[in-house]
Amino acid sequence: MKRVAVVLSGCGFLDGAEIHESVLALLALDRAGAQVTCFAPDQPQAHVVNHFTGQPTSESRNVLTESARIARGKIQPLSQADASLFDALIVPGGFGAAKNLSSFAFEGAECTINPDLARLVKAMHQSSKPMGFICIAPALLPKLLGVPVRVTIGNDIDTAEVIDAMGGEHVTCPVDDIVVDEEQKVVTTPAYMLAQSISEAAQGIEKLVARVLVLSE
Repeated sequence: MKRVAVVLSGCGFLDGAEIHESVLALLALDRAGAQVTCFAPDQPQAHVVNHFTGQPTSESRNVLTESARIARGKIQPLSQADASLFDALIVPGGFGAAKNLSSFAFEGAECTINPDLARLVKAMHQSSKPMGFICIAPALLPKLLGVPVRVTIGNDIDTAEVIDAMGGEHVTCPVDDIVVDEEQKVVTTPAYMLAQSISEAAQGIEKLVARVLVLSE
């Protein structure tokens, strides 16, 4: 049984983890017989957005507490994640990846990365363990890995240019496909960077999970 860490970044695509992407990844992992442990940083969200109006609010919410909604309470602080206990890592998207796991949404190529995520990814990479990043999350990989890496966020030109500026190589990819960097053992898919429905997002995410598990053999 493969052991997979899933890093969440809140609950809701405007200020946290994309719920559909997270659940689709968890479902695909469960169907494949993987043992999943969810993690999230125990920190305040960058901000809170009303998902009905799309407008920021004055509320304050905790990333771990919000992520626990998706994980049905079965979640641990990201600071406790130990790469040696896992065979693979998956990071769903949503603006939480760009606002809570990093400052990419605000600072682009000059962004900083959550130190616990950086530590986990570095350890996984050094151990040649595969990782799957979904939606906007792949934009963090050039900075996380510190080496040239092939990734996709779909076909958004502005984001692709930032990825290239950070030392990555962006590859245009349709919503139902994946980009695999075999050397770095990284798999990425556009999901809701392109998806117009949950079924569209599912196609790429299911392929991503399947390939990550194959790479963990």
